[in-house]
Amino acid sequence: MHSPTLVWLSEEQWLPLATAHAERSKRFGEPFTARRMNREKHPIEDFLFTYYTQKPGQLYRWHPGPGVVLGGAQARERAEWKFYRELLNEDTGERGYTVDVEAFAAARLEAIRFARIILAGTVQRPGNFACFGLHEWAMAYKSEQNGIRHEYLPLRLGAEGTDAVVEEHKIRCTHFDAYRFYTPEAAPLNELRPTRETQRNLEQPGCLHANMDLYKWAYKLAPAVPSELVMDCFELAWDIRTMDMQASPYDLLEWGHEPIRIETPAGKAEYVRRQKDFADRAQDLRGKLLALAQALPLEQT
Repeated sequence: MHSPTLVWLSEEQWLPLATAHAERSKRFGEPFTARRMNREKHPIEDFLFTYYTQKPGQLYRWHPGPGVVLGGAQARERAEWKFYRELLNEDTGERGYTVDVEAFAAARLEAIRFARIILAGTVQRPGNFACFGLHEWAMAYKSEQNGIRHEYLPLRLGAEGTDAVVEEHKIRCTHFDAYRFYTPEAAPLNELRPTRETQRNLEQPGCLHANMDLYKWAYKLAPAVPSELVMDCFELAWDIRTMDMQASPYDLLEWGHEPIRIETPAGKAEYVRRQKDFADRAQDLRGKLLALAQALPLEQT
């Protein structure tokens, strides 16, 4: 792999970018932190900080991505950041700091390889747009025996009505990390049996959870992924999570969200329309992440 041409940015050039990223990310992270301090919950807006492992403080850090060298006094703290290295500009004598892609690739070899497999497989498959978000309903199936995951939210159709929706539909979820939360009675109703081992063969671009997971792959590949792309993936996941819960069996009117009534023809049509819009956004981001993952120098590790 040939070394990319390095772009040197002065402090005056890169600090506004870092500030803009912090403002963009804190708009989501600071309300979550405030809720945690007050022991409050939000069924939609907490998800990206509780289900995924990246914490708000990590999200706030701005990374320019590979091939960019940051100059100036405020860049010096990156000497202590993981996967950064110092460079000397021989023309000016200035010292700067850049992502150490070789060290990152060596340390995250298996994660990068798996991300390549998942992203490359998903980007080329056709999307399934006939699931109607029934994974959330399967997680609440037979709730009188099992309870429900969001115990502070009422079921919009009640326990019996929720069970009836599950029983009246075919369920064909392809995503293991949704399927694994099914109730014991719902799992056999799924036409597929997703596992971690078959994930690479089943992920498809119509899946809401696969598209939310672009955020996971983005931060797992950081700092080799620019923070702007990480936030694009985050905001997509945020929007998808909102729709996912609107189409769920839970009543979110108290939280300001009208339901998408997937048990009706009109609700199904709305779900599919929005699902396809998300798939289009996701495929663009997936392609960008794949290109970055494939550019990492695994053959040199």
